[in-house]
Amino acid sequence: MILEYLSGPVVGAVIGYITNDIAIRMLFRPRQPKHIFGWHVPFTPGIIPKEKNRIAGAIGTSISENLMNRDVLERNLLSDEMIAKVRQAVADFAYTQLHNDETVEQFARHYLTADEVKVLRDNAITEATKLLITKLQDSAVGEQIAHVATEHVIEKSRHSLAGKLGADKLLSALSGPVKSHLAKHINEVLRSQSGDMVSRLVRDEGDKLLSLPMRQLLAGHEEQVKQAQDSIVSVYRTVITEHLPRILEAIDISAIVESRIREMDIVEAETIIMQLIRKELRAIVWLGALLGCIMGTVTTLINS
Repeated sequence: MILEYLSGPVVGAVIGYITNDIAIRMLFRPRQPKHIFGWHVPFTPGIIPKEKNRIAGAIGTSISENLMNRDVLERNLLSDEMIAKVRQAVADFAYTQLHNDETVEQFARHYLTADEVKVLRDNAITEATKLLITKLQDSAVGEQIAHVATEHVIEKSRHSLAGKLGADKLLSALSGPVKSHLAKHINEVLRSQSGDMVSRLVRDEGDKLLSLPMRQLLAGHEEQVKQAQDSIVSVYRTVITEHLPRILEAIDISAIVESRIREMDIVEAETIIMQLIRKELRAIVWLGALLGCIMGTVTTLINS
């Protein structure tokens, strides 16, 4: 008698457990379509392998529209907590550089290759040399140097010849011709020799700069470093506020997610899904057993 009452619930539970377990497995298996004598076996391949491309598109669209859209990203990226993290990261970086014994070149090598550092150095030296040469070869430079030099000599001469009759008039009369003659020769020298002089000077100074320790380069500029920190945070806000839509459009999160899922091997996809919801899927299997047990009990009571 007891066996008759127990058999229905037990059989129902076993059937419910097995059917739910099979249904979950059929989400992923079989991984390839099956044929018997040329006849396609229904429900092969499993639902996820069969609908993989459609699922990939749906997931990509859902993530880009609901989880990583502009409003969500902007709200999180501009939150007080995130701004505080950015500010702290910039402050930590600045503090490190203020006490950094690495040379400027060593510091740059963290972000650039040796060849890239050399190219930047050479380009900077070339551009600085061109600019200085252009400025020095301007006739106004020779005239300014001649004016300063002549005025200095005349002033010194006035002190030396003070009290001597006609000295002041003579110096004033000589001032104009001396300036003109001196400016002419200075401009000639600058035009003919400024290239080599400036090139050597700029190259030497460039080498000195690259060999300078970061802490020494920044020493005495703590206030400017602080202002730079505030500027970086401001730039971060501007980029997120004004350029986030274009960034999202360029990145195309939907396409990236869809492409990644399409490329994903079905075994890998199954592993990821099972890692995420293994507990929930097992709960569904046991729920099937419970429902089967309940149905078996009800059927037994009705037939008794």
